[in-house]
Amino acid sequence: MSGSGETADVGLTQISVITKDSTPGGSRVAHTGLKPYTKAVARQQDSLAESDQSEPLLKTGQITFMISECSFTPPWYLRNPHLQTILANIVHPPTPKVRLETIYLSDGDQLQLAHGSARGRHAVLILHGLEGSLRSSYAQRLLHALNRAQIPAVFMYFRGCDGQPNQKLRSYHSGETGDLREVIHHLRQQGVERLALVGYSLGGNVTLKYLGEDAIDDSVSCAIAVSVPMLLDECARRMNLGFSRLYQRVLLNRLKEKVQQKKHMLANAGYPTETSQINTFEHFDDIYTAPLHGFDSAQHYYRSCSSRQFLGRISTPTLIIQSLDDPFMTDAVIPTDEELSAQVALELADFGGHVGFLGGGKLLPQFWLESRILKQVRQFL
Repeated sequence: MSGSGETADVGLTQISVITKDSTPGGSRVAHTGLKPYTKAVARQQDSLAESDQSEPLLKTGQITFMISECSFTPPWYLRNPHLQTILANIVHPPTPKVRLETIYLSDGDQLQLAHGSARGRHAVLILHGLEGSLRSSYAQRLLHALNRAQIPAVFMYFRGCDGQPNQKLRSYHSGETGDLREVIHHLRQQGVERLALVGYSLGGNVTLKYLGEDAIDDSVSCAIAVSVPMLLDECARRMNLGFSRLYQRVLLNRLKEKVQQKKHMLANAGYPTETSQINTFEHFDDIYTAPLHGFDSAQHYYRSCSSRQFLGRISTPTLIIQSLDDPFMTDAVIPTDEELSAQVALELADFGGHVGFLGGGKLLPQFWLESRILKQVRQFL
């Protein structure tokens, strides 16, 4: 595992889509996949050489991004998106050292925070994916790496994801930014002055939506969003195809367990508690997620909460890391260049699966993702 702040040379092809300035009509590069980028990379490198700028910068009002391409390709046995997704999920680092804290929300509910071992006025706030927790391998790897690097970190459990049912009928969802806002306010009251947000999958969607729907939050210095379902309806359809149905089944079973944990509360409110006929995310969201959180239907929920529509409004330096072979989504999820604000960089990889990005070492697997995140955090935090 790569735990340092340097980018491990695991050779994962990556593309940063960057512009030179934020003025209207500025030169932008359209991203339609990795292969067409070759000439664009050469042009950007020549342009950067002429301007004598060797470091990519992200500044409000003036931005110099660099399109970069790593030459390494994952070993042949890790080019399958399902291997990337599954192996990265089952390979765990040592259990990170944390301090747990329960905070009470404005509606009377509560959630839990897990603080890393380092302390300071700058911190990384980590948001997990659907039905994730600190038991999720990606969360353990990042928190462990941040602890080793002595970078303060806080892991935010979404409501009901800490092992105990939350107290309210409602829970969390892909567009729930109110709880994130309260957690950030809580951390600021505790003396944290600057934050880097790191969101995975659903947590990445929440992160991007939060940054794009509000005025500038000057406490957030930067954000990194990984494997983000930026079009929720498209991802829901994709999960009904092929091997991806297995991921859907596993996650749906966890959601159904939570329905059973709160069945008396749900029944008293008029919601059904028999879930055996629910076999898709859209069906579950139609019955529970949407009405519990004020949406008319699953499609209304998807339209309202898909983060892609918020990308053009983001004014915080933001890095999005996606793989083109992600089994949770299709290429249709990838935004066009015109949809990105001047502060958003999108890195695409040919391989990586869903929150995978696993390279092969001689003896142990190498995780590129954590080193890439640490590099970004160190640049801005």
